[in-house]
Amino acid sequence: MSGEAFNRKSIFGAWMGRAKRAAAIMVLATVCIPWSSGVHAAAAQEDIRVVIFADLGSKYKATVPAVTLKSSGGLSVGQNSGGSFQTWMGLPDSTVRFSVDSYRVKVLEGNEAAAIKAAQALQKTNDKPTVFIGSKNGSSVYQVYAGIYASEQSAQAAVQRISSATGAQPEVKGNKHWSTGSYGSEQEANLVRTTIAAAGFDAFTVIQSRGQYAVWVGEESNDSKLSALKTELESKQPRLTLSKVNATQTGLIIRQEAGVTTGSQVMSHYMLSGSDNSKVIVNGGNNGIQVMERSQRTYRGEMEIGMMSGQLALVNEVPLEQYLYSVVGAEVYSSWPDEALKAQAVAARSYALAQGNRFQIGNVVDGTLSQAYNGKSSEHANVNEAVDATAGEVIKSGGKVVEAVFSSNAGGVTADASEVWNSGGEAFASVDSSGDTSAQKGAQEWYHVLLSSGKTGYIREDNAKELEGVTEAGLDKITVTAENTNVRPIPQIQSTVTPIAKAQPGEEIIVLEKVPQSGDYAWVRGPFTSAQLAKSLQGKVTGTVPSSINHLDVTKRGPSGRVLEVEADGSPLKVKYPDMFRSAMGGLPSTLFDIASTGSYTVLGADGATSHVSGTQGTQILSASGSSTSSGNGVIVMNEDRHARVIDKTQSFIFTGKGNGHGLGLSQWGANGLAEQGYDYKKILQHYYKNVDIVKD
Repeated sequence: MSGEAFNRKSIFGAWMGRAKRAAAIMVLATVCIPWSSGVHAAAAQEDIRVVIFADLGSKYKATVPAVTLKSSGGLSVGQNSGGSFQTWMGLPDSTVRFSVDSYRVKVLEGNEAAAIKAAQALQKTNDKPTVFIGSKNGSSVYQVYAGIYASEQSAQAAVQRISSATGAQPEVKGNKHWSTGSYGSEQEANLVRTTIAAAGFDAFTVIQSRGQYAVWVGEESNDSKLSALKTELESKQPRLTLSKVNATQTGLIIRQEAGVTTGSQVMSHYMLSGSDNSKVIVNGGNNGIQVMERSQRTYRGEMEIGMMSGQLALVNEVPLEQYLYSVVGAEVYSSWPDEALKAQAVAARSYALAQGNRFQIGNVVDGTLSQAYNGKSSEHANVNEAVDATAGEVIKSGGKVVEAVFSSNAGGVTADASEVWNSGGEAFASVDSSGDTSAQKGAQEWYHVLLSSGKTGYIREDNAKELEGVTEAGLDKITVTAENTNVRPIPQIQSTVTPIAKAQPGEEIIVLEKVPQSGDYAWVRGPFTSAQLAKSLQGKVTGTVPSSINHLDVTKRGPSGRVLEVEADGSPLKVKYPDMFRSAMGGLPSTLFDIASTGSYTVLGADGATSHVSGTQGTQILSASGSSTSSGNGVIVMNEDRHARVIDKTQSFIFTGKGNGHGLGLSQWGANGLAEQGYDYKKILQHYYKNVDIVKD
């Protein structure tokens, strides 16, 4: 049916009423095209393939049992042939569901009330339900299924969970079918299917090609069950001639899906059968295609429905430049100067083209593992103009397109390749990124304070006023201007984090220091307890991780000052590459950080020797008269730069740092700062990537 459309109403009847829709369960044969035939090195093609859902093992895993696609202009299914979309059939509904004919659990079969009750129970679990309406034993019947599972074993493991949740007696189903042969017309095939279904069997009409039909029977999970089904079929339907359907036979099973509430609108549901080589293309025309399971985002281009490792795979094939409309709009602010937007466009294009076949069935994925990609929702006229103005331009070094990685904010200085992944090319070196401070524009500063209760936290400057005089240690004092002013654990308003205290007007509060608001440029994280940090380190570092960490020290830094080595109680914590310290330490924004302990400090003796003192030990303070006093919990210590902090008896760790991201290559905020200073996009790119040319490829 390549290149031809047909009216499904002519095949299925008028589709009027719930019962008629329920009775129409068919399979449409599709063209089997290997995944590999659609994936080329991105540099050699006008389109880019973006993986949205797939199970690609350790490379990428984002799976859903089904996807709901919607287009205001209607949807059509077909295949790509000769570089263009060839309509195979138009879909009668503007909203449809797709899944794959893989292992699943059939929960129950019965009336609408029983089906909805079971489905609603499963909605609260990880085994999400699907409710189909079919025709069996001469009447409509509701069938509840759960999941799509990669193997019969994993489906079987779900049976007990599903039974406990629903009280039903579930059974595993799969993609093994019997064929009753070929028929010369739809009417003849439907007559056979109806007869088989009336005898209590699951039967499906199959269109093998235009004008040629077949009927498949059953949905078994293994050959033993398929053999048992054959025996039963031959007993009740002795005139049938059965042959086993080839497991690689591609088909699109059309079923009717009901919702999980009474009176829900019925929609068409298409189940792709076959193997990992099976796929169909869904086209939404100029209106784009909305993917409800991906935050209801609407995407340009086409959606490819396929199967990988028994799971649904969804790939968005879209023109590269249109892909960049979304990427640039998602990665940076559309209000930034045009030259910053152009720099981002060229960097993003270069990165995408350098990926090749990295993700097996696609060039990139739709998250920050590649580049942020939110479909049409992140597009903006300013961004689109910047992409168009640089169309085809890439960054090259030594004649090759540079994998132009970038990050949000370098914290004033970009990373050297040795500080991130222990490798890199000539294009990457540590450079000044003073434009990163543009991220702080308009942000308030915060007071890091010590309350009379001994607690420490942060108060935003516009909520406080300075008091006259200082403490004996020379520290400033403030009070708040409104009742119940929040004292935050870090210098940032976090609506989901409970303030550590409420401050009142008139209360004298000691200022330890004044710091920038925690954001893309400067940040604070913690305090993390010893136990929290030890748990985070487990499995992410090699070497001995103490069950209770007393001292955590940075022992080596790279050219930009980023952390290369850390020791816990004197034992090195080794990671595969330095940037992994971000996740190992509880999800830090960057590796350009310092560590402060709340429960200990280091004393430098007259002889140059150092010693660690914990808050539980107390500190002996010798006065000028020779008298000695001891200070324990809540002592304030100050270094030679007059940076003060509080030591208490509870050991925890606070991380303060700059930058957001790995810091390698282009700094997005830095590019914004340079553009504001009048730099054009080529100079910006050649500042952040060394020994490169900006060329139109």
